[in-house]
Amino acid sequence: MKIKSIIALLFLIGTISLSAQDNCSKFYPMNEGVSMEYTNYNKKGKVEGVSSYKVVEANHTGDTTTANMSINLKDNKGKEVYNTDYSLTCSNNTVTLDYESLLPTEMMEQYGDMDIEISGNDIEIPNNLSVGQNLNDANVAMKISMSGINMNMSVDMTNRKVEKKESVTTTAGTFDCFVLYSENRSKMMMANQVYPSRVWLAEGVGMVKQETYKKNGDVMSSTLLTALSK
Repeated sequence: MKIKSIIALLFLIGTISLSAQDNCSKFYPMNEGVSMEYTNYNKKGKVEGVSSYKVVEANHTGDTTTANMSINLKDNKGKEVYNTDYSLTCSNNTVTLDYESLLPTEMMEQYGDMDIEISGNDIEIPNNLSVGQNLNDANVAMKISMSGINMNMSVDMTNRKVEKKESVTTTAGTFDCFVLYSENRSKMMMANQVYPSRVWLAEGVGMVKQETYKKNGDVMSSTLLTALSK
């Protein structure tokens, strides 16, 4: 998997993973077997791929729940791009995403002979969302060492805030959502790019819609919840 693909993967999971669900939060009632399908579109509205998510395990200990989710991504021709899984934790009415488990097995195998260091701050979504609320920043950084050369990359989600409430209709239904805005900065070697993004979150469902924009505000890519099974 190329470095650019890794960054794209982190963007994809880092936003869509907000749909992961846990019953310690009103936004994320998690049950094993819950599945979601997301369709990804390019800037022209054409399908680029379909992501399938499934809750495979949920463990409850006291007021903390740890959940494991599987992901399968296929391109617009139905060809499998990757399979992976990741874990989330819900505690104190806040869901956090474990970034270290975001990296797919295929990538780790590809860079098996290299040293990889991962650090960062998890994405957090609290129960008490309200319009105008500011949310904590999140980030992930990777350092890959090979043949004496170090490659550094990072993705930072900053200026996170709850903009408004809005109703969204997809093939999966109609949902009342909070709209969360963030600015996503990717750094790789000498490249430094910023992509504003919005995520639509519904109670009991998670992410319903996501859009990433160019600097001029034009939509660069989008994702919609197209199927939901509880």
